[in-house]
Amino acid sequence: MAHGLRERDPQALAAVYDRYGRIAFALIYRAVRDSAVAEDLVQDTFLRVWNRAASFDPGRGTLGAWITTVARNRAIDYLRSTDARMAAGATDLEDLEAPTDTALAVDRSLHLEAALRKLTPGQREVIRLAYYEGLSQSEMASRLKQPLGTVKTWVRTALSVLRAELA
Repeated sequence: MAHGLRERDPQALAAVYDRYGRIAFALIYRAVRDSAVAEDLVQDTFLRVWNRAASFDPGRGTLGAWITTVARNRAIDYLRSTDARMAAGATDLEDLEAPTDTALAVDRSLHLEAALRKLTPGQREVIRLAYYEGLSQSEMASRLKQPLGTVKTWVRTALSVLRAELA
C-alpha cells in the first residue's frame, strides 16, 4: 500500500482509506467531540497522507502508525486553532447575556485581572500558554526553556493563588 501511495495510485489511497479511515475518525472524534469536524479532519488527514506519501519511511514505523500520528496531529492542530475556540464559545441569540449579566461579567473580569496581577511573571505565562495556546506542561517547559518540574510548580502555585483569590 505504501508503495502505491508513493506512486500516486488512487486505488492505493482508497485501500489505505478503507483500512485506516475508521481508526482515524475514532481517534479524531475522541479529541474534538464533533462528528462534522472529525469528518473534515479525516479528509484533511488523508489529503496530507496523499500529498506527503514520499515522506513516509517504513524503517521508522508502520503505515498505520504514521497515519494515526497524522490524524492525531490534525486533531491537536484543530483544538489549538481559532476555529475550535470560536466554535466552543459560540452561543445562540437566545443565550446572550442581559445587561445586568454584562455588568456582572465586567466585575468578574476585573476581579480576575486583580488575581492575575498577584502571580509572578512565570506563573502568568504558564497560565497564558495553557489557556490560550492549549500547551501541555512539557510543551511549556520546552517553549520557556525551563525544567519540567519548575513549570509544574508554576502551574500548581498559579492555580492555587487564583483559586484563593477568586473564591
